[in-house]
Amino acid sequence: MTSHGTSGPGLAGGTGRPSGNGAADGPASGALTWTLAEAALRAVDEVGGYAGGVYLRSGAPGLLRMAALVGLPGPLFRPWFRMHTNRPFPVAEVHRSGQPVHLHDVEEAMRRFPQLVASLPFPFASLYAPVVAGRERFGVLVALRAPSPGVPVDTRDRNRMTRGALHLGETLADLARQGTTVEWPGDPVCVQLSTSGAPPVRFGAFEWDLDTGMVTMDAGLLAILGTDVPSPCPIGALTSLLDPEDGYALWAAARQATGPDGRPVVRRIRLKGPDGGLHLLEVSTRARQTSPPAETNRATGPGGEGPPRLGLGGVHTGLRLTCTLVDLGTGLIGSDATDRLPRAILAIDRLGRVTYVNELTERLLGRPRAALAGRPLWEALPWFGLPFHEEQLRAAMISGEPVRFLARPERSQWLSVSLHPGRDGVTMVLLPENDPGRPTREPESGGRTDDSLFLPDDRVSALYRPVALAIALSEAVTARQVSAVVTEELLPAFGGRQLAIYLLSDRRLYLAWETGFPPGFLEPFDGVALDARVPGVETLTTGRPLFFESMEQLGRSYPDLPLDAHSGARAFLPLIASGRPVGSCILGFDRPRGFSSEERTVLTALAGLIAQALERAQRYDTESAVARGLQDALLPHRLPVREGVETVARYLPGTQGMDVGGDWYDVIETGRGRLALVIGDVQGHGVAAAATMGQLRSAVRAFALAGHRPQDVMRGTNRLLIDLDPGQFASCCYVLLDPASGELRAVRAGHLPPLLLLPDGTTERVELAGGLVLGIDVRASYPVTRLRLDPGAVLALFTDGLVEKPGQDIDDGIELLRRTLAATGSMPLAEAADRVIRDARQVTSRPDDIALLLAARRPEHD
Repeated sequence: MTSHGTSGPGLAGGTGRPSGNGAADGPASGALTWTLAEAALRAVDEVGGYAGGVYLRSGAPGLLRMAALVGLPGPLFRPWFRMHTNRPFPVAEVHRSGQPVHLHDVEEAMRRFPQLVASLPFPFASLYAPVVAGRERFGVLVALRAPSPGVPVDTRDRNRMTRGALHLGETLADLARQGTTVEWPGDPVCVQLSTSGAPPVRFGAFEWDLDTGMVTMDAGLLAILGTDVPSPCPIGALTSLLDPEDGYALWAAARQATGPDGRPVVRRIRLKGPDGGLHLLEVSTRARQTSPPAETNRATGPGGEGPPRLGLGGVHTGLRLTCTLVDLGTGLIGSDATDRLPRAILAIDRLGRVTYVNELTERLLGRPRAALAGRPLWEALPWFGLPFHEEQLRAAMISGEPVRFLARPERSQWLSVSLHPGRDGVTMVLLPENDPGRPTREPESGGRTDDSLFLPDDRVSALYRPVALAIALSEAVTARQVSAVVTEELLPAFGGRQLAIYLLSDRRLYLAWETGFPPGFLEPFDGVALDARVPGVETLTTGRPLFFESMEQLGRSYPDLPLDAHSGARAFLPLIASGRPVGSCILGFDRPRGFSSEERTVLTALAGLIAQALERAQRYDTESAVARGLQDALLPHRLPVREGVETVARYLPGTQGMDVGGDWYDVIETGRGRLALVIGDVQGHGVAAAATMGQLRSAVRAFALAGHRPQDVMRGTNRLLIDLDPGQFASCCYVLLDPASGELRAVRAGHLPPLLLLPDGTTERVELAGGLVLGIDVRASYPVTRLRLDPGAVLALFTDGLVEKPGQDIDDGIELLRRTLAATGSMPLAEAADRVIRDARQVTSRPDDIALLLAARRPEHD
């Protein structure tokens, strides 16, 4: 195996080539690297794969990194270098569950992991096994191979993967016990697959006594010729194995080597091997002087009529000819043949390095072989670094199937590019688009039309829209947002014009979203039962997508189905999430069109993503409604009214993600006429945060009503949250106000300090001694700060959602809030509160919820 040093550490633990000393005597990082590379290579070989690797824990919680990548170029697969263990991908699931995953074809992968197929929409099989030792989880072993449609991975290959992963786990555990840190912090080391199927390079040598005509051969040459040839033997025995023209070439090489200047000569000849086939040999000849023989034998020439005189004047020469033969298999024969073809041909290995360039490629690209050979493809041909061309190369290397597309290198002429992958690399054929010899692409059965994404025009860039759809779906929260994302991303990607989404409820499909259909056309299908014979129902009940390349084809399959158009095409996709039916999706096209196998694969995978997003949105709608109801019930509906004090509160929910958070406020009438002003923020959003907020609000209220001191209220609430152990923490600010004197006693648990608007219109930040957030340390203490609230002054307590914005320092947000509060001047308190949150209320994107509590002492003359 060889190390590809373009990224990550080399096999010796450095950044370049292996040290050659072996893992045993290298540094610990070298031992780890060799171990991972060897395990990945063995797994790929044993299951008949063409690529694979090892994901290893990174040292960061919940993050795996690809540590070894076998048979694939690293730069082409950089997006897969990192894998968070909570992601819906097989590597993450195997690491979480400790159970292997075997995906024998793309259908199985789409059913179980649609995100995987959406990111790599190519036909391939993949096997994953957890790398563990006891309870220690190190990572995941991966192997990729050709798909076997409908045929599951057999027990033998399953066991091979499991044994390989367990052996790797035990080896890594031994390294850990020896002091090696079994983590991978950087990019993977890339490892070349061993070459398969090529004849081995063999070497042989013989000495030819030009005076006696006898040839003495070494063991290497005898192995090439076969055991029937004795050594020594007359030169005629050797030349009899050559074609006549090659026999003459050997005699000519001998003459040149023994000529006046005695120059070494190299000739290529074809030699009949023991199998009857021809072997291409490279023969090096060099003459050297020997002592004169006792007598001179006559050697036989290639025609059998007597020896030609090799020496001067036909007398003995006293020379021996040393010949070295290299059996290169068929490599040079193939090279000669491709140089003669009217095609530009270039080859790369599995790591993307250029291994062969023929003469026409040099002329077509205007670059010599020396500038191309040995370099990564995207360096030798920079235009292959463009995203679309990278995707085509990924498709060829992952699927093992030929890929054809158009390219325009550096704004020059258009080229038709064909990629032909194999286990040892990829052969590329380049043809100018105007080349009359370029073969015409035959349409697939069923007929491709001009709308097919297979066509080589600018629309091929639409292949990247599914990736954008997958990303956008991960951010959509409500069912309406999911439907809008599908409309904006999926339809343009495939040239669609109509979209309908139906959701399943009580064994009926209800229309949730539509666009592009004639008004009212879909109404009769709203609420259709699951026993109806319509394609939107049958695609869900059977779990199979239905593709109709024309409206005539749809009408023939469903003669009683009303059609909204006479011309077009339709795709009906089942929306199934983790085996659970969610609904169905209809894509409509204005013109008849074919659906390539690539498109069908991608559309089916994306349907799984859409289903998961819709199922998540339905859970969100339910959870959001529960959380809103819970929060409405837990937040105070009115604040107590006390003479000499006015309080006003405002709350705004977030607009991103779960729109109910854990912010809360309260005003509590405690004993001795005092008021407790409380504001807090529970980590997270949703029902759990709202429930924790309710528990904390109840705890603070109970401690306050019992007459506890502020520091004791906070300590008691902290201990309660730790005892409840909800897996969350919270910040809080508690201020006890004496309305008569204006005395304040305040404590703070990791919360932002309040602001104070003074009667003269100036504002200041109230510096309060602080303690840890609630729910962290049962021993935490909360010192008390004593202040005074003068008549006419306003105390403002708030949560971080009011002052924290992405990309902005929180101190800048607090300063802006301070100026806004100062600008309220002598406004009534309710108007001042509305003014403070006005900007926050008007924004369309609010990542966090907001709570604001204002308390003012009325001047004595009011």
